Formats: sequence, structure tokens, C-alpha cells
Amino acid sequence: MLSVENLDLHYGAAQALRSVSVTAELGKVTCVIGRNGVGKTSLCRAITGQQKGSRGKILFDGVDIGSLPPSERARAGIGFVPQGREIFPLLTVEENLKTGFAPLKVGDRFIPAEIYDLFPVLKSMLGRRGGDLSGGQQQQLAIGRALVMRPRLLILDEPTEGIQPSIIKDIGRAITHLAGLGTMAIVLVEQYFDFARELADSFILMERGEVVMAGDAKRMAEDDVRQRLAL
Repeated sequence: MLSVENLDLHYGAAQALRSVSVTAELGKVTCVIGRNGVGKTSLCRAITGQQKGSRGKILFDGVDIGSLPPSERARAGIGFVPQGREIFPLLTVEENLKTGFAPLKVGDRFIPAEIYDLFPVLKSMLGRRGGDLSGGQQQQLAIGRALVMRPRLLILDEPTEGIQPSIIKDIGRAITHLAGLGTMAIVLVEQYFDFARELADSFILMERGEVVMAGDAKRMAEDDVRQRLAL
């Protein structure tokens, strides 16, 4: 579904990504792990079109999307849950969810019931303003907004950051359920090792804008990865 090949990315003279490659398959969770500042969010920005790569390819369903703007990538089926959630604080929960309608055809512009099944708290707070929700509730809202788009690729940038443990478990169960449907590929960006290991089918570990380890999550060397994350 997604194939990033030898991607470089620059911010002016500063190079954020160096020959990064990553793949994501339908029904699978690919985890991108690493400490802060190693290029994980830059990789998300490149895949979603918010920042143009300076070399390499980004293939989505076999099509090179490297030149497409973010809006076209969203229409193609790429959903993004950004770090920090970025919900609209003055809009209600329902209005925030409906912002996910933008890339959809008119006939598809409704909120799937499955979102309320995954995150029941959203249904009970439809009229509440997004800014009045707790951090964990806002994270669930951000994921729900992305799911409204019916993505075929879902990218989550550090969804556990600043979230209470009970909601982390809810988010983990939701990701497992979504992967099990087999209708979307999931890229999970994370620095919380235990959460990543529990959910991942495959992983890449990044340092200084490069991939230093990659492979099947079952073969992830825990001591080595933990040591690299702690450096």
C-alpha cells in the first residue's frame, strides 16, 4: 500500500531525512520508533505532502505521489493524526469530526457508527467544544476525525504522548481492531517502546534522520532498541 524509497528531506540547508525507506501493508501495523528529533515527524510530513522530499520516491498503491499536494493525498486515502492532535478547540466534537468530510464525495459525508463503537466517549460529548476535552479525549477525537475520511493508510504521530494510561489502552485496542479489518495500512510513529512492540508487525528504528534498524517486530531486539531509545 505504501512504499517510501530512499527518501531525503531538507529544511533549507539542514537535512532531516537521509535515504529513509519504509513500507506499510494492508492489515499490518508498521512502527517508526526513535527518540525526539530523529526525523519521525518529518517522515510523516513527507508522506502526507506537508513537506516535499528532496530525493527518493513515495509510492501509494503503486502510484508515485511525491508531487501531489496534501489535499490530493487525502482524497487518495491517506489519513493523518498529527502529533499534538491539532483539533479545533472552538468547534464542537461533532463539528471536528465533520471536518474529515473534506476529501469525501457528498454521498459519503456521514460519521461512521464504528467511530463511536471505538470511542464511545465521543458520542456522549458531541455538543461539547473540542477545547474542553481532556488530552486523552482530544486524541480519540483526532483519531476519529481521521477515520471519518475512510483512509486506506492511517498515519498516527505519537498518539500516546501526554495521554493517561487507560486511554492509551483504548487507543491500542482501536489500532488492533482497525488493523484486523484488513482494509487499511497503519503507520504508527512512537517512542514508547512497550506500546510499539505490542502493536507492531514490522518496525524501523531511526537515529539522526536515518534508519538504523528494521525488520519483523517479532525479531526486535528489546535490549538493543531500548538502549538506543535511551541514548
